[in-house]
Amino acid sequence: MTLRLRQTIYAILAVSGAALFGAAGTAQETATPETPAETAKAPPLAMLTVIAGAIGPATAKQVADAVEEAETRRADVLILKIDTPGGLVTSTREIISSILESQVPVAGYVAPAGGHAASAGTYIIYATAIAAMAPGTNIGAATPVTIGGGMPGLPSPEDAAPKKEGGEDEAPARAPQRSNEDAMAAKATNDAVAHIRSLAEMHGRNADWAEKAVREGASLSARAAVEEGVVEFIAADMGELLRLIHGREVATAAGKRVLNTEGAAIVEIEPGAMTKVLAILSNPNVAFILMLIGIYGLIFEFSNPGTIGPGVIGAICLLLGLYALNQLPLDYAGLALILLGLALMVTEAFTPTFGVVGLGGVIAFVLGSAMLIDSDQPEFQLSWSVIAGTAVVSVLTLAALLGYAWRAQTKPVATGSEELTGMEAQVIDWADGQGHVWVHSERWRARGPHQLAPGEKVRIEKLDGLTLVLSDAPAVHG
Repeated sequence: MTLRLRQTIYAILAVSGAALFGAAGTAQETATPETPAETAKAPPLAMLTVIAGAIGPATAKQVADAVEEAETRRADVLILKIDTPGGLVTSTREIISSILESQVPVAGYVAPAGGHAASAGTYIIYATAIAAMAPGTNIGAATPVTIGGGMPGLPSPEDAAPKKEGGEDEAPARAPQRSNEDAMAAKATNDAVAHIRSLAEMHGRNADWAEKAVREGASLSARAAVEEGVVEFIAADMGELLRLIHGREVATAAGKRVLNTEGAAIVEIEPGAMTKVLAILSNPNVAFILMLIGIYGLIFEFSNPGTIGPGVIGAICLLLGLYALNQLPLDYAGLALILLGLALMVTEAFTPTFGVVGLGGVIAFVLGSAMLIDSDQPEFQLSWSVIAGTAVVSVLTLAALLGYAWRAQTKPVATGSEELTGMEAQVIDWADGQGHVWVHSERWRARGPHQLAPGEKVRIEKLDGLTLVLSDAPAVHG
């Protein structure tokens, strides 16, 4: 009977559960048609992130995070508000890749008034699906390297063939002679031109002016940029920008898409904590100082084993410094000179050469510091004040080590048998030329003059095994 009762109860529960599940499913099906209506009432979503200052690794991460968040939230458009003097080529290419791979349309907006999208900023604007500028802004000057003595790849005037008085060539034209630096500059320029032309062709913008911006460093005002087909609109503020781009068809990684931005809610994407930390670390001065703190901390730990603190702090700072430097365009010859300089200074500390090796280390350190960052951007170059400050600290440290070594060599011996030689001792007991004396708060066996009285002061001549040999001469009292 009990078994049947249990089976009956289980059956009732099963039927009740199925009924509840069906009711929930029916309710869900009833509510489903209302969801699109509610979604349709919500305003379009425009997400915004601000790119200000020099473009570096932190900016690349900021844009990548913004694209990811815009895709997650199914935004209608992601706006990059740009005001930059330029930046690193590697970081710029990472930003462009993030833009081109975005499933969400990306718009570029040069603002505020007085801002500019120079150098790397020009490439980013050309990569965006649609672009606008605020009044009073400018764009251009996209030359990747500093070029002197004429355009790379073109013959200089002195390479041209000499002319006759009549204007005819006196001899066949000679092939232009270019240095290795000119050849490298020409390669960099041609690569940059091909890159920006491909971006211009993707979005139907003026590719010829883009090439001119790279080769000649040309720039345009906001109005001229619209007239030249570099950007699509002039917009005084974000509201006007959203009205102007509404209804435009743009290309994304997911295909063509019509922008729905009229009355869109604007949500700004702030850089994350890691991005802010990376922005601090990617400052070459900070990275350089962290690396030096790390190296000096480890040196101190190795010279004083067991202190622990300097070693732990030094290891953390060294890893952070090397990580930050890895994000920057390093000149490895400069890095090698810095490491050589530090190694020579450490060698001076442990095997003093009275400045010869240490001075060479300081010179190598300063030269390596000046060469360390391979960039034409002032924002990513080591400050001379930082180089001078660290060099002075290194010289002072070296001077302190030399002084310590000199004092150690001239200081009287303070340990061992040599220390006892010449010291004064007091007789405790004495008989037939031997007995015990008191020295250094210790009782020592001693031998010496035949007759000595307890309490008498004597001078130690030497140590023979564990027995003190006393001098015949009386101790000198100061």
